[in-house]
Amino acid sequence: MMLLATLVQTMSCLVCVAYVYAKSPAFKPWRPGQLPHNKLVLVGMFGFFTALSIAGTYLGPPVHGAIANTRAIGAVLAGLIGGPRFGVAVGLASGLHRWSLGGFTALACGISTTVEALIGGLVHRAAVRSNAPERVLRPWVVVATTAVAEVVQMAIILLVARPFVDAWTLVAQIAVPMIVANAAGAALFMSIIRDRIQTFDKVGAESAARALRIAERASSVMAKGLAPDVAEEIARIIHDETGVGAVSVTDTRSVLAFVGIGADHHRVGSSIRSESTLRAVAAHEVVFLDGVREVFRCPIHAHCPLSSALIVPLVVDGEVLGTIKLYEPANKAFLRINRTLGEGLSSLFSTLVLRSRYQEQKNLLVMSELKLARAQVNPHFLFNALNTVMAMLPITSQPRALLNHLANFFRKNLKRSNELATIEEELEHVRAYLEIEKARFEDRLSVDLDVDPALLKIKVPSFTLQPLIENAIKHGISEMLGPGRATIRVWRDGDDVRIDVEDNAGTYEEVKRAGGGLGLGLVDRRIRSLGHGASVEIHCLPNEWTRVSVRVPSAEAA
Repeated sequence: MMLLATLVQTMSCLVCVAYVYAKSPAFKPWRPGQLPHNKLVLVGMFGFFTALSIAGTYLGPPVHGAIANTRAIGAVLAGLIGGPRFGVAVGLASGLHRWSLGGFTALACGISTTVEALIGGLVHRAAVRSNAPERVLRPWVVVATTAVAEVVQMAIILLVARPFVDAWTLVAQIAVPMIVANAAGAALFMSIIRDRIQTFDKVGAESAARALRIAERASSVMAKGLAPDVAEEIARIIHDETGVGAVSVTDTRSVLAFVGIGADHHRVGSSIRSESTLRAVAAHEVVFLDGVREVFRCPIHAHCPLSSALIVPLVVDGEVLGTIKLYEPANKAFLRINRTLGEGLSSLFSTLVLRSRYQEQKNLLVMSELKLARAQVNPHFLFNALNTVMAMLPITSQPRALLNHLANFFRKNLKRSNELATIEEELEHVRAYLEIEKARFEDRLSVDLDVDPALLKIKVPSFTLQPLIENAIKHGISEMLGPGRATIRVWRDGDDVRIDVEDNAGTYEEVKRAGGGLGLGLVDRRIRSLGHGASVEIHCLPNEWTRVSVRVPSAEAA
C-alpha cells in the first residue's frame, strides 16, 4: 500500500503538469487521428511526452535494485494521441533513457517502454480505421490500454531480467501498484485533454454561431454598400452580438458610425485621428492593442474610458475600403473569442461588399441587355415603318428618296454585327448618312472623297468612319454661317493606312472645352486596341480646319 500511495503521489504531480500544459498557450487543439502539420508543434509534443515519461522514471521510488515508476503514462498517451510511429519515437527515447540508468531491469524496461508506446499506437490505429478516432479519448479505453501495456511490461521483465528470482520478487511487489497508478494517471491526463478540446470546440461553435448570426443580419444591409446608414446598422449588429464596449465603422478618412461607450466624443463624420487606424489602413493589416502591453490612447478625449482596441481593415480586391473597430474599457479584458471573431469579420464583410458589387454589376448587365434588346427592336420597327411610308409616296418624290437613304442607313446598322469591317463597307454606311445630312443642310454642305481603290478591302473596327464624319458635321460645320466642306481621304502613308476626316470649321478646341467628342473617344479606344502603331490624332487650326487622322498599320488592318 505504501508503494501504491507513493506512485499515486507521483502520478498526481504528472497530472498537475498535464493540467498546466493544457491551460498554457503551448497547447494546441488536437484531433484524434490528426497530428499537427506544423513541425515545431510536433517537435514540441514529442518533447513534452518524452519529458513526461522520463519524469515518471525519476520520480519513482527504488525497489529491489529497480524503479517503480509512472513512465508508462507518457509512452502510452503518446501512442494513443499520435499513432504508432509517434508513440514508438517517444517510447524509444524514454526507453533509452531508462536503459542508460542501469540496473538489472534496465534492458527489460527499455524494451517494455517502447512496446507500451506501440500498444497505445495500435489502439489509436484501430480507432482511426474503424472511423471512430474520438474513441481514444474515452477514459475506459485509456484505462484498459494502459493496464494491458503494464501487464506486458511485467511479462517482459520476467522474460528478460536476470536473475529470474529477483525479477519475480520485483514483479510481485510492483505489478498491482504500477498497473493501478499508471492506468488512473493516463485516464486523468486524457480527461484533461478531452475537456480542453471540448472547450475549444464550444468556443469555436459559439464564435461560428455569432459569425453566422452577424452574416445573416448583415447580408441584406451590406447590399447597399458602405454608406453611413449602413455603417451604423453594421456597428449595432456587431455590438449586439459581441457585447464589446464599443464598435466603430470607418472609411479610409472619417468615422461612419460609432456605437457604445465613448459615443459622446467619438463623433460620426469626424476625421480619423488615431495612428493605429491609419496604420491598419496603410499596411492592410489587423492592429490589436491589448490594453496591457499596448494601450489604446484616444486622440480626442484625455479621459476616454476605452483602453483596448481591435482594428480590422476591410480589404476588397486589394483595396482598403475602411475599418471595423472593436473597443473594450479599462476594467474589462478583451476576450480572445471576440478578437478571433473580430478578425474573421474582415473576411466576412469584405466578401459581403464584394458580393454587393457583383450583384450591382449583374444588375447593370441585365439593364444593358434590356437596352440592347430595345436598341435592336427600335431600328427594326423604324426600318419597317420607313418602308411602309415609302410605299405610300410617289416613286419620283424627293421625300421617298430621302426615306430610302435613311432606311439604307438603318439596314447597314442592323447587318453589321462583326467587330471589323472593310473600308468599302464603312464608306457605304457613310454615304447613306451623308445623303440625309445633305438634304438637311441643302447647299451649305459638300463632301469630297479621295480614296485609294487598293485600300477598299482593308479592315478597320466597324463604325469607325461614321462617328468621325458625324462629329465634323455636328460640332463643326453645323456651327458655321457659311458653306461647310468635309473631306474624307483614305491613303497609304508608308507602311500604314491613313484615314483623314477634315472639315473647314476649325472648332475642335471649343468642342473639347465643352466636354464633347464622345464618339471620338470610342473610336480612339477601339483603334488603339488593334495594337502597336494604331492611333487617332487630332489637329486643329482654330476657325480654319480640324483634321482627325486614323493610322492603322497594314499588318494589323489586313
